[in-house]
Amino acid sequence: MQNRSIYSSDHELFRANARRFFREELEPNIEQWEKDGIVPKAFWRKAGANGFLCCGVPEEYGGPGADFLYNMALSEETGYAIGGASVGFSVSADIVAYYLMNAGTEEQKRRWLPGMVAGEVIASIGMTEPGAGSDLKAIRTSAVRDGDEYVINGQKTYITNGQNSDFVLLACVTEPGKGARGISMIIVEADRPGFERGRNLDKIGQKAADTSEMFFQDVRVPVSNLVGKEGEGFTMMMRELPRERITIACRAQAEAQRAFDVTNAYVKERKMFGQALADFQNTQFTLADLKTNLEVGWAYLDQCIKKCAEGTLTPEEGAMAKLWTTENEGVVVDKCLQLFGGYGYMSEYPIARMFVDARVRRIYGGASEVMKLVIARSL
Repeated sequence: MQNRSIYSSDHELFRANARRFFREELEPNIEQWEKDGIVPKAFWRKAGANGFLCCGVPEEYGGPGADFLYNMALSEETGYAIGGASVGFSVSADIVAYYLMNAGTEEQKRRWLPGMVAGEVIASIGMTEPGAGSDLKAIRTSAVRDGDEYVINGQKTYITNGQNSDFVLLACVTEPGKGARGISMIIVEADRPGFERGRNLDKIGQKAADTSEMFFQDVRVPVSNLVGKEGEGFTMMMRELPRERITIACRAQAEAQRAFDVTNAYVKERKMFGQALADFQNTQFTLADLKTNLEVGWAYLDQCIKKCAEGTLTPEEGAMAKLWTTENEGVVVDKCLQLFGGYGYMSEYPIARMFVDARVRRIYGGASEVMKLVIARSL
């Protein structure tokens, strides 16, 4: 992660502060939070107090008005931290906040953004359903207009921040039969009658992440909760997805880098047949391959981050970044775990946590197969 020209000295100072924050506030507590199955809201408030949430929110809405590279530096540091995969900052700060900034009304911005910056308000986004994952056009949750209200019915699943969230930005069908043109994005507050959180889902990794089901039974919200225009939800999702995929790519790349760094240190200490594991040619060649893959990944990712900050990143470029970094992360953590031998299979070793936490990166935000479809359509 050295000599990356896209970041200034101010960005790097911010990165150093974020790394220190995660080392002091996250890493010592992640084991307990995994047992609890949730990252406490107090941690969000500490992050907000330190300026680590919603970096791009303008000053008029309580934010620092920083450029997008600060978000990316924070995403990388969240990924680099042990246990950072369970932290849902990016959904609230890098995704929902930008929906509100780019399409929300003035009232919506003033109501929600200051609290999100401070960590007092946590947001989630409701896209995935039991029968609709990567195929967002297949969603069935409905919002029927009734006077000045929408009546919402349906179900969502695999929702990050599902237990902690104060509101969910919900993808709904407002005009049945119109396919993608019938989808809208609507804010649903968690205290609305008829809204119910389902169970906190039991996952193989990211054990501290409150990934949940959500149920909506005749939930009434005012029409003023509509974000953007009716029927423009799918277009909005397609516009925001490249940013989400770059955020995922940053996390994946940083997680892979941490796995490599942890392993590189371990093999120099671990003795086998009277010499350090690092002295064996197999170890050296394995690490040489991984280092090369990581350097290539950082180079392409930096190109995409720069374009994303400039607003010129194409959907296929975002898809390629996510595809490469997440697939490569799987290779890196697997080969790193192998170098730990039996210790790598023990939960007490960070590499074991990295191994299971990494697996979902190839699935959410659009599975690798969907990324290939996006790329292929551009050919």
